[in-house]
Amino acid sequence: MSHDEFDDLDGYKKIDRYNLKSIDKIAANYKTILNEMGENTDREGLLKTPERVAKSLQFLTHGYDLNPAKILMDAMFKEDYKQMVIVKDIEVYSMCEHHLLPFFGKAHVAYIPNGCIVGLSKIPRVVDAFARRLQVQERLTTEIRDCIEATLKPLGVAVVIECSHLCMQMRGIQKQNSVTTTSAFTGEFLKDTTRKEFISLIGAKLH
Repeated sequence: MSHDEFDDLDGYKKIDRYNLKSIDKIAANYKTILNEMGENTDREGLLKTPERVAKSLQFLTHGYDLNPAKILMDAMFKEDYKQMVIVKDIEVYSMCEHHLLPFFGKAHVAYIPNGCIVGLSKIPRVVDAFARRLQVQERLTTEIRDCIEATLKPLGVAVVIECSHLCMQMRGIQKQNSVTTTSAFTGEFLKDTTRKEFISLIGAKLH
């Protein structure tokens, strides 16, 4: 799928346009994999499965075609506001690069403006742009932080992500109730009092 197809939609509407050459190649490989597993790819239920999986993978990894910094730059505004801005409980869906199994949960993102704010919807879109790639949660956390830091140049950035990983729940250690939490901070959030305020606010039920 080309980057241009996402420019207007910002990657957020489900669309049925795909890179057909890639679809054919991915589907052919999945057909081989299914046969190697002992399945019969000629039976009715699996006839279109390789193509469906190929299309699904293109959608689930469409973050490679998005420019997270550009998402922010398209909605930056000058504003003399220097208090904490938090967008919490952002849904996260990503794919573990080690086993190609999903991990999912919530992200909480905050920044302290330094003369410039950004449209609030852009922060979840940046999260999604990085999440819709093959990832590890640790890198996802720092990529979101670094993008906001480099683009907005705020007084500080805070990112906390809490996720459940199917590679831990369905295979391996098989601990169904485990949750992984990662965090990354810059600037003012490196100060204990500011960081504690952020942690308190993302845990509070204010609505």
